[in-house]
Amino acid sequence: MKEKKITIIGGGNLGSAIAKGLLKSGNYNPGNITVTRRNIEKIKDLKEKGINTTPDNKSTVKDSDIIILAIKPKSIESIINDIKPAFKKGQILISVVTGVSIKTIKELAGDKVTVYRAMPNTAIAIRESMTCVSTEDGTGENTETVLNIFNELGKAIVINEDLIDASTVLAACGIAYALRFIRAASQGGIEIGFDAATAQTIASQTVKGAASLLIEGGLHPEQEIDKVTTPRGITIAGLNEMEHRGFSSSLIKGILTSFESINKK
Repeated sequence: MKEKKITIIGGGNLGSAIAKGLLKSGNYNPGNITVTRRNIEKIKDLKEKGINTTPDNKSTVKDSDIIILAIKPKSIESIINDIKPAFKKGQILISVVTGVSIKTIKELAGDKVTVYRAMPNTAIAIRESMTCVSTEDGTGENTETVLNIFNELGKAIVINEDLIDASTVLAACGIAYALRFIRAASQGGIEIGFDAATAQTIASQTVKGAASLLIEGGLHPEQEIDKVTTPRGITIAGLNEMEHRGFSSSLIKGILTSFESINKK
């Protein structure tokens, strides 16, 4: 992957995070990564790291193997129209633009490039994103290339495009849900005697540890829960009280409400 030339169009928060993550992985040559932005002064920190920066989208696209669109939805038509003349057969075009379908992108981009959609979450900034990837006609080799990029930035999986909205709720909105749990757990920690900073540290690391148990062990959550619930124990007492108060049902309802809200926009 070191020799793959990657252009990231849009050096905002997401585009810059992708560039920095790829660089931190050590598997990509900074000289083969280019980030574009109208005001390149705002991404001078990338240039200092050896990444190429330019305000000219078209000139860098023609020499790239992979083009990542990290722009606002309202800009996608004008930007693709601008860079389309520079497309070459065999290039991969990855959109991380919210709400724009593969069909729409293909209609704009033409048939020279293979189109992918990728939906990361904000944890991409620390290379811990959950990214869902979709394509209509990508080959196995191209799909592996795209997955390699986002696996350097966390975990990436392939899903059908009709599940992209659902993945946005579960992975992107899910960050907020998890953070809200940590906040609530921290507040509970304060009530039982910890100062705010210590309570947050304990709650945050505990959630990280719980997630790691599932990721590394591959077990169902209930199997791990069973390990810490004993007859008449304090854990099961707390869990049962949370369920009586609607913990699981509230979370599920929140996910469904977020999903239903997508279709109202």
